[in-house]
Amino acid sequence: MSDFLSQYKRTHTCGELRASNVGQRVTLCGWVQNYRDHGGAIFIDLRDRYGITQLKFDPTVDEAAHQQADRLRSEWVVGVCGTVVSRGENVNPKMATGEIEVLGELLEIFNPSLTPPFEIGDAPSANDNLRLEFRYLDLRRRPLQENLILRSRMNKLTRDYFDSQGFLEIETPILMKTTPEGARDYLVPSRVNPGQFYALPQSPQTLKQILMIAGYDRYFQIARCFRDEDLRADRQPEFTQIDLEMSFVNQNDVFEVLEGLMKAIVEPVTGQPVVTPFPRLTYREAIERYGSDKPDTRFGMELGSLTDILAESQLKVFADVVGSGGVIKAMNVKKGAEFSRSQLDKLTDFVKIYGAKGLAWIKINAEGWQAPIVKFFSDAEKAAIGERLGLEVGDLVLIVADQYRIAHESMGQLRAHLGKTLELADPNRYDLLWVVDFPLFDEADGKLNAMHHPFCNPNPADFELLFSDPGKVRAQGYDMVMNGNELGSGSIRCHRQDIQRRIFELLGIGEEEAEQKFGFFLRALQHGTPPHAGFAVGMDRLVMLLAGATSLRDVIAFPKTQKATDLMMQTPSRPDATQLTELKIRVTQ
Repeated sequence: MSDFLSQYKRTHTCGELRASNVGQRVTLCGWVQNYRDHGGAIFIDLRDRYGITQLKFDPTVDEAAHQQADRLRSEWVVGVCGTVVSRGENVNPKMATGEIEVLGELLEIFNPSLTPPFEIGDAPSANDNLRLEFRYLDLRRRPLQENLILRSRMNKLTRDYFDSQGFLEIETPILMKTTPEGARDYLVPSRVNPGQFYALPQSPQTLKQILMIAGYDRYFQIARCFRDEDLRADRQPEFTQIDLEMSFVNQNDVFEVLEGLMKAIVEPVTGQPVVTPFPRLTYREAIERYGSDKPDTRFGMELGSLTDILAESQLKVFADVVGSGGVIKAMNVKKGAEFSRSQLDKLTDFVKIYGAKGLAWIKINAEGWQAPIVKFFSDAEKAAIGERLGLEVGDLVLIVADQYRIAHESMGQLRAHLGKTLELADPNRYDLLWVVDFPLFDEADGKLNAMHHPFCNPNPADFELLFSDPGKVRAQGYDMVMNGNELGSGSIRCHRQDIQRRIFELLGIGEEEAEQKFGFFLRALQHGTPPHAGFAVGMDRLVMLLAGATSLRDVIAFPKTQKATDLMMQTPSRPDATQLTELKIRVTQ
């Protein structure tokens, strides 16, 4: 085996050499990107994570090196010694190293490679499953490398910012107690305590609150979390969040710290200014204006209410909806009068996905209003609708009449869908905002569920309702939203044990269950718990948005599939019989 690296230390990376290096003798190491034989001289594009440098092997300069180069194929990993020379008139302006090439004088083949199952290029050239199976090859592609480099940079910016704000970085356990966080836990069996299990943390929630009880005042962590839930493009079973907790603060204090964090990350990464303070919307305002608690405010097309205007409409379906306590929501799509009937039919099918019974439409043409329903509207109703929605010739009105939740959700989803298909949002703009005053509980199937999690403090103005009408209680909870994506959630926490127990009770968690799952936490609350608050930013999602990626897979080194499998490592897998015996576990399937 050659001792090349002991004799020839790497002097430069493959993205480093410039015209100023001409004449220098250098040593480069990397992977063969391309091989070209020009009838004598052989040209190799050598790649590492820093860039690409062109190598030239000329038989008149070194015959042995030329013969070695003639063996090379894509993805072979090599080292080369040579002299930097100018390309003269053959400059490649698309490459940072395009003014020079290295005239190879000594070539070392560290390792050959099998023929790759797909081309290692900027654009993916294989389906997702094949790329995940050969993830080590996919990770050689420049776009993925740039995303992971960006992620590393963002981690450093995060740590530097929190250090400047007096936060302590404290690691919390990965093996902990199961707690309800809205998804299933991943369980880890204990060999030492047979029949008992740890849970992987869905978040460090109770532990970071205990750090506040312990007096650490300002905590943060770039925390690994785990949730056994169905996956989407913006979900993974294991994920990373920027986690923080603060004592003796109110909501505005938390916002100030987080707005500073976003400024410290987004501005240097994107070059775009982050204007603070962020706008604030109440949960109800966000729902009624945008049909979503994570609205994309880079474009308008806000929802308008026609409930009062059409409460006594001659169109029976509208009047009946209002009479039964429902609402009528409308949206003005500028220049939408050009939509064809088939396009409108597809939009109707779209809102039905979200429970709407149908979608009414009106085209505003120069000749007048065009729609089957127009004949039911009086001139006064038309005038009021036109003023409410700011209608002009060429506009399209879309209307859903239904129960409150269905009408707002279906129209909110339709707004987001049209914003994407009509390309209404500026991709180089980053709109950040706060959504506040969430309900403490979500009522579904006749029972109360925590809107965020069970540790949110009720709005002090609603404390009495906690005992008389809990469905109306607002939480001191808040979300940060960027470009229609929830970046994270937080809240003022319950620091009183009696309030925490009442919330557990309303969620159907009895005293015995509360003691079993949260006894350690409830006891801690009795030992001088300060008022405190916190937040968690989804790091994976933030990197995805700032990188312009469309999937979390593109910003995570080793992601899982939608079935929570790793195709490269072939996990999950069945442990061997010895391991199961040690753990006192019997597999029934």
